[in-house]
Amino acid sequence: MSHFFTSLLNLFAGWSYGGIIALMAIESSFIPFPSEVIIPPAGYLASQGRMNLWLVILSGTLGSLIGALFNYYLAKHLGSPVIHRLARSKWAKWFLISSESLTKSEQFFRSKGNISTFIGRFLPAIRQLISIPAGLAKMDLKPFLFYTTLGSGLWCVILALLGYWFGANQNQLQKYYNEISYSFLSLFLLSLLIWLIKRHYAHKEGKTKID
Repeated sequence: MSHFFTSLLNLFAGWSYGGIIALMAIESSFIPFPSEVIIPPAGYLASQGRMNLWLVILSGTLGSLIGALFNYYLAKHLGSPVIHRLARSKWAKWFLISSESLTKSEQFFRSKGNISTFIGRFLPAIRQLISIPAGLAKMDLKPFLFYTTLGSGLWCVILALLGYWFGANQNQLQKYYNEISYSFLSLFLLSLLIWLIKRHYAHKEGKTKID
């Protein structure tokens, strides 16, 4: 675990801020890449003087905005029928996207209005897709940029400060290193198990509809 964590930190240090922007753009688009494994390690590096905390937050926010704009314009130009047809395709299941999850994000957008693009940045099941219903509804670009930037920025601040706190208190954390390592490992395995179960049922549901 120690070797893995060190390798991860060195990787992020090598990619620098451009890597954070690219990965957060991916996370904010339709590819389920968790921001929880991007920003905290960068925050940790900032506590060690290897990166700048404010540039980490700025890079993460910018990357999130780029990914959100990609989804927004994709939905705005393709329209609801095409987007839902894509969500029902076989490749969409690999990204944990389904017509049901898309409908859920649309319902969330309709119930909350424009501010949903702010609230949705904090919700794992919604964050990935909330820009799509905004694009489908042709939400005005200015409030979309404002709410998305605000939500993404606050989320990046939380994650970056969490990583920074871990780095600043690493001497104390070393006392509980084994417990922390096993907790993270358990969380990773649980997330992997949930992903496999969801993919299994999505594949099974798809076969049932075809039959």
